[in-house]
Amino acid sequence: MTTAPSPHQYIDRETAHVATEHLIADPLINCLYSSTRENAPLLFRAATSRRMSAILGYLNFDMPFSRRDSGDASRMKAMGIDLAECLDRPQDLNTARKLFERKIRYWQCRPMPTATDRIVSPADARMIVGSFDRHDALFLKEKFFSFDELIGEDNAQWTATFAGGDFAIFRLTPDKYHYNHVPVSGRVKQVYTIDGRCHSCNPGAVVSMVTPFSKNRRVVTVIDTDVPGGTGIGLVAMIEIVAMMIGDIVQCYSTRAYDDPLDLAPGMFVERGCPKSLYRPGSSVDVLIFQKGRVVFSADILANMRRRDVSSRYTLHFRSPLVETDVKVRTEIGRKVD
Repeated sequence: MTTAPSPHQYIDRETAHVATEHLIADPLINCLYSSTRENAPLLFRAATSRRMSAILGYLNFDMPFSRRDSGDASRMKAMGIDLAECLDRPQDLNTARKLFERKIRYWQCRPMPTATDRIVSPADARMIVGSFDRHDALFLKEKFFSFDELIGEDNAQWTATFAGGDFAIFRLTPDKYHYNHVPVSGRVKQVYTIDGRCHSCNPGAVVSMVTPFSKNRRVVTVIDTDVPGGTGIGLVAMIEIVAMMIGDIVQCYSTRAYDDPLDLAPGMFVERGCPKSLYRPGSSVDVLIFQKGRVVFSADILANMRRRDVSSRYTLHFRSPLVETDVKVRTEIGRKVD
């Protein structure tokens, strides 16, 4: 008899309450990443291919809502979407894709800390943090990703740069606002894409595989913050990772609302809190990597990770507390070391 997957819970940062996540297609994902992966590897590879991901994305996100629920505000509220935040009218958000790719008045509803040495969340997401330093209390064995593989074997110069540093993982669920924003201010050093597959970022799927984030298609952006007007925390790598039913990562940096979007290029100065890119659509993951000794994460996020009253699938796998915190884009998640 198949055992039902355990619930996955997280901490709502604004209330400090424990919340249970409704994982979309959880039984199917659990089957795909257990018995199917072991017993039908060809089927598993087909299911996680970019082609299949595009097909699933179309079926789930591009079909119009029925007349009964087209533009229905109650549908959006059931997903936890605050209609007052959206730039578009509810009746114009009449497909799942339009709802997924919605724009919000972030300059009003996602306030940002005024201190220039603060790091902000790149997305509305559930986050955990870790360290590459084996002597650090935040050290996590290479489960979520292999650092060398994540940044690409052809870009090994960054291995020494970020050796012993810290990282933060941001998991975007399908109901979230899916624009990524710049977490720090600085000058772009390098931008490149690494091809890969489209594995699910469902927590159950993640813990069943070895370094799944290193195997998905991703865009790596390295930002130098030790420049005039920068955040002053050294080099920062931002990795945007596709997942199942994500069709693309569109770079669309804008300094004013979403106007006049630009593709990123080396030498460009980017401002903290501005829109950087858009996922199309599904669930996805951002990873931030920092140089050793340059940042300290927010105390509440660190405390939440070690809570023992929360049922997290990550905790079950690591045999020690590892709990996500639900954070808002542009809110503080860390700062420059004094």
